[in-house]
Amino acid sequence: MVHASLSGTGLSPTQVRDALLDALGPSGTLVVPAFTPENSDSSRAHRDLVAHLSAAEAEEFRASMPPFEPDTTPCPTMGALAECVRTTPGTVRSDHPQTSLAALGPRADELLAGHDPRCHLGERSPLARLYEADAQVLLLRVGFEVCSAFHLAEYRMTPRPPRRLYRCVVGDKGNWFTYEDLTLYDGDFAEAGARLPDELLVRREWSGKPVTLFGMRAAVDDVSDQLSRYRLRNDVK
Repeated sequence: MVHASLSGTGLSPTQVRDALLDALGPSGTLVVPAFTPENSDSSRAHRDLVAHLSAAEAEEFRASMPPFEPDTTPCPTMGALAECVRTTPGTVRSDHPQTSLAALGPRADELLAGHDPRCHLGERSPLARLYEADAQVLLLRVGFEVCSAFHLAEYRMTPRPPRRLYRCVVGDKGNWFTYEDLTLYDGDFAEAGARLPDELLVRREWSGKPVTLFGMRAAVDDVSDQLSRYRLRNDVK
């Protein structure tokens, strides 16, 4: 599973995608986040989009929002590599209207099938199957603050985080789907990543920025324990 920032590398997303596929070999599967927070009126991304609009304009914008379509909806906030993988022929994408993943390779169908629309990134999402497979996570010139695998650790915290309502457009324009799931928070992911034992990590540098590779299973276990001990939550006095 790769998170990447390619700005300043001089390489195109296609070149990086092909290099990753070559490194994985014919039995490897490349996975990227293909999140679509724009497809919601309960997300920070949506609030940013309508912040400059009047109330009437914001409601018109909301009414015109297209539904999530796994085969066609872009993921502009996920970066050029994620969008390149998403649009590559043969890529599989999970069905969640806000937190889908895209995968290319022989295990893509197996790993991404059955993404429960009421579960962003927990036990009924591809992250749980990636954990079971002990997938590797590659942070390519980005930090732990964008490490989506750590969201699985949130679902495994003790006690569990609070829950909230989410809303997305699915099926047809104007068809709003409301569901309840954990209140996801990535504000302490960088700190959690910094606490990971060095022996879990392979560190390099590319084009002036860090590259970090690690096994998902051990890292998620460690971060779940960290969050259970250190995170300040509104359900704990």
